[in-house]
Amino acid sequence: MPFDPVILTYLAIFFAKIAHVSLGTIRIIYLTRGNSMQAAIIGFFEVLIYLAALGLVLTNLDQWTHILVYGLGFAAGNLVGSRIEEMIAVGYVHVHIVTLNNCGTLEQTLRDKGYGVTTMPCYGREGAHNSLQVLLKRKELPSFLKVVDKCDPRAVISIFDTRKIMGGYFSRMKAK
Repeated sequence: MPFDPVILTYLAIFFAKIAHVSLGTIRIIYLTRGNSMQAAIIGFFEVLIYLAALGLVLTNLDQWTHILVYGLGFAAGNLVGSRIEEMIAVGYVHVHIVTLNNCGTLEQTLRDKGYGVTTMPCYGREGAHNSLQVLLKRKELPSFLKVVDKCDPRAVISIFDTRKIMGGYFSRMKAK
């Protein structure tokens, strides 16, 4: 039983748009992380897919359903792209932790797990605390946050994307 050509066109537009937007999301991430060669390669395929999907829509502008499917593919591509980005987790993050249970076990636990931790005393509304600064690979972030939550569930955590790391304990760890 052959497929209806209209349905095949809808599917082609939808999945091409998902691929296009997902690749665009990944390309931007590689660009912001300083990986311009990977971004250029992804961009090449991104634009080919974009032109193919747009061509299908433009040749059928009299059919509003093609435009609707194009829009749905764009929306789905954003969801898929963000999921892919979470899975590949390119780059590094800087995690700033303000301990609220000032017992010192979090700092030692993180060091025992191989993380470089810089600690500074700080003071807040509830009194003295510690401010911990940690650099790590984005892929390690979920397990890292579990360790922090286990040691100090009330800790205040801020996470920042880091473009480049030079020197320090983290550089020695990567060399191993």
